[in-house]
Amino acid sequence: MPPQDYWETLLDVPRILDAFGFDAPTGDVAELGCGYGTFTVPLAQRIGGTVHTLDIDAALVAHTARRAAEAGLANVQAETRDVLADGFGRPAGSCDAALLFNILHAEEPVALLRAARDVVRPGGLVAVIHWRSDLVTPRGPSLDIRPRPEQIVTWAMAAGLAVDGRSFDLPPWHFGLKLRRR
Repeated sequence: MPPQDYWETLLDVPRILDAFGFDAPTGDVAELGCGYGTFTVPLAQRIGGTVHTLDIDAALVAHTARRAAEAGLANVQAETRDVLADGFGRPAGSCDAALLFNILHAEEPVALLRAARDVVRPGGLVAVIHWRSDLVTPRGPSLDIRPRPEQIVTWAMAAGLAVDGRSFDLPPWHFGLKLRRR
């Protein structure tokens, strides 16, 4: 991860959260890969439920928990967890949404999508963003391993998710997809 202050200049967090419709009626959300809490804290500030955020890096989990506490948020649960090995640690169908932000270039994208599918309620949202692969960006994985929207759609269907509309731009460097649990 680059330094937090630089990292957060690369993402228009309010615009991204707005694009997925996160607001006060949103219940619990599972987030894979909290990083610095870049999305965790603003998401927790706008939803009615709890953000259950996970990362395999204990230092980032501690940083995110500290950042949430400093913001006075009681609706963030940060945990060190390997989702591929242990799932989201939430009951099946217990969340309104799951976030898979900049993570589907990992080794087992279909397994990650299945885990996200399992944690959301029927009709629940699996929100995906990723670095665009059609242009050079200042960060992100190598262009040759970045998934394109059509690849994520194929993976989503293999994971038992429905695609809710077309991919959409999240300027300047990302695209988004809304997936739904059938």
